[in-house]
Amino acid sequence: MNKHSMTRRQFMGAASAGTLAAIGSRTMPAFGGLGTSAGKLAIQGGTPVRARPWPNWPVWDKAAEEPVLSILRSGNWYRGQGKTVTQFEEAYAKLLGVKRCVAMCNGTNSLLTALRMLDIGVGDEVIVSPYTFIATYNVVLESCALPVFADTDPETFQINPDKIEERITENTRAILPVHILGIPANMDRITEIAKKHNLKVIEDACQAWLAQWRGKCCGTIGDLGCFSFQNSKHLPAGEGGAVVGNDEELMDRVHSYHNCGRPYGSMPKTSGYPISGNNRRMTEYQAAILLNQMKRIEADTELRWANGQYLTSKIKDIPGIVPHRLYEGVTRAVYHLYPFRYLKEHFNNVPREKFMAALSAEGIPCSGGYGPQYNDGLMEATLKSKNFQRAFPKARLDRYREELHYPDNDRLCQEAVWISQNMLLAGKQDMDDIANAIAKIYENRDKLA
Repeated sequence: MNKHSMTRRQFMGAASAGTLAAIGSRTMPAFGGLGTSAGKLAIQGGTPVRARPWPNWPVWDKAAEEPVLSILRSGNWYRGQGKTVTQFEEAYAKLLGVKRCVAMCNGTNSLLTALRMLDIGVGDEVIVSPYTFIATYNVVLESCALPVFADTDPETFQINPDKIEERITENTRAILPVHILGIPANMDRITEIAKKHNLKVIEDACQAWLAQWRGKCCGTIGDLGCFSFQNSKHLPAGEGGAVVGNDEELMDRVHSYHNCGRPYGSMPKTSGYPISGNNRRMTEYQAAILLNQMKRIEADTELRWANGQYLTSKIKDIPGIVPHRLYEGVTRAVYHLYPFRYLKEHFNNVPREKFMAALSAEGIPCSGGYGPQYNDGLMEATLKSKNFQRAFPKARLDRYREELHYPDNDRLCQEAVWISQNMLLAGKQDMDDIANAIAKIYENRDKLA
């Protein structure tokens, strides 16, 4: 990731046909679609489009204080001595329309647990999108498996289903689609491919609470779905996560594994620890916070969805601004981050970093999002590690290195601009501010270069 990019979490904190001809001729059409007077850019001393603050995140509800204090006073902070985690699991499963939920300490460990319970490990390969938070790479590597990337569809910001089958080998065990930014991946195509090749599907829905594909919640369509409740998330508890699924026996194993391997449900009670497990439990007070935050998530989700669609309608005709495209099967995106692409050819080749600085100066915080993380050194350090040298033949690792080229993802990493989820909790007038600021920069592009 280049020095101008912010991590998703840093950004969340900071945020409390004529077109082609124009590119070819290097001339850009005038734009006055918003009917505003541009004025001098704020970055050059002009008046910003917006001076008002954006909604804070997370939002604390005083009604949550007594339940949390009650748990703290009781000393029953561990789920084995309380009932709050179980209450949250039942409520979250009902919210998503799935049979079972097991709460975890965080989203990363939720993904690790899902991989382990589907018996993915040493020498295996998992198809995954390269445009994702680094945890999706890490959990596959931590399982001593190879994350095999299928290139990104820059229009949708999601894994390109047309690129998946060419990446499948005799070592592929699963597809790990990421509903990145809270926008559903193409689950029809992904599940079709998985069924054809007898692969498991683990949904990384860590940014996609209540996002819907054909009316079904993301995370409930594959074999297992994983969620995060980190501080920036729409359902926050500082840290936390969950694994959800509809296979009762598999979910019994998930529960047993996350609780040190103790028997649960259909698990054999041959001993106190019938399977090798780990401690990935959620605490009681985290669950109390989540139960309180669940009171607002449905209304917040609808507001973000409405504002996201409205914002798209306002910026889609600004030259050089390309909002994300939703697949036909998307019935709701939840916009953990609202993304669009910035095509500098329409802005006199002003670099994206300068565009973002100008937009921020107008009172619209933004970020460039993810970089090509497979080039950051992480992959090479892991491939050289003792574990990977032992687990994989040298020829296989060399071949893997040669395939770390994803031109569509590289392009997206150079063009993406993100707007934070808390900004979509404001009103339509506030969405107008975002659109007006972008239009103002476009109208002043010759002065910004």
